[in-house]
Amino acid sequence: MYQGPGLNTFVTTTLPDLAREICALCATLFKLMIPIIIAVKVLEELGAIPLLSRLLEPLMTLVGLPPSMGLVWTANLLSNLYAGMLVFYQLAPQQPLSVAQVTVLCGMMLVAHSLPVEVRIAQKAGLRLLVALGIRLGGALLFGILLHQLYRWGGWLQQPVQLTWTPPPLDPGWTGWIQGQLQGLALIVLIISTLISLLRLLRWLRIERLMIRLLRPLMRLLGIGPQATSLTIVGITLGLSFGGGLLIREAQSGQIGRRDLFAALCLLSLCHSLIEDTLLVLWLGADLSGVLWGRLLFGLTCVALLTRGLDRTSPAFQQRYLFRPRSDNRGVSAHA
Repeated sequence: MYQGPGLNTFVTTTLPDLAREICALCATLFKLMIPIIIAVKVLEELGAIPLLSRLLEPLMTLVGLPPSMGLVWTANLLSNLYAGMLVFYQLAPQQPLSVAQVTVLCGMMLVAHSLPVEVRIAQKAGLRLLVALGIRLGGALLFGILLHQLYRWGGWLQQPVQLTWTPPPLDPGWTGWIQGQLQGLALIVLIISTLISLLRLLRWLRIERLMIRLLRPLMRLLGIGPQATSLTIVGITLGLSFGGGLLIREAQSGQIGRRDLFAALCLLSLCHSLIEDTLLVLWLGADLSGVLWGRLLFGLTCVALLTRGLDRTSPAFQQRYLFRPRSDNRGVSAHA
């Protein structure tokens, strides 16, 4: 019978190594997230969100939405899905919407949200800022236009949406905001600890290799190599903050090539957190055809096209316009 490592080795070596890895990854994420979260809150208090929403109002007509929905998308872009949902519930009773319109809005919210934090994570993982931002905003707008045209062409989901739930009132002051952010950061620590522990267990049991073999045909089609497969799966199911955080670590170590990194980050940017985020927007009345199956098909198709476009560019072009110098990423690791 196989005898695993002794209890003493597990306590003195494995657990400290695991704790250091968790602390290093959490420190990297928190150094990115906390200053941005505070800055967004300050902008919100200064009234910047309504001003930005007015700039986005013309875009709403392209996707068949009322101009007022620009405020929902703005709150979602600068903060998170929960902020967008709260604004939606405030406006929805005064603004009749169809199921198709809500599905389009939610599809755009799922592709592009929490941009100050998540775009910064993608940047630290290796993409240039404008590239990461363009993929999220451009992808969200293109996805919204395609969904709108599809539903209008087929005459689908044109019935009025029925709100099934309204959120409980939240403390709008700084105290309630601080409590909510601390709870969110604590949840991130818990999830990251679980993810890293699970990844180590999967590697120890060699299940990770089996997962890579099963998904290799799809990942190869998308241009994602075996080294990035498991981390991409994490991001797709749980979110870009977690999958992107793990990709930062791997990018710093040099274990993932530039092409794999580009493909993985593009996929995570367009199609992430398929479980939690999808369930959230279903409460708004969105239809599963758009927010899950449509988003998944859109993300896979875009990544397959983007990676093939990447193969047609020169290394000099990629270095200048797409990727950050690797020294930038190593600097983050050394400082974490």
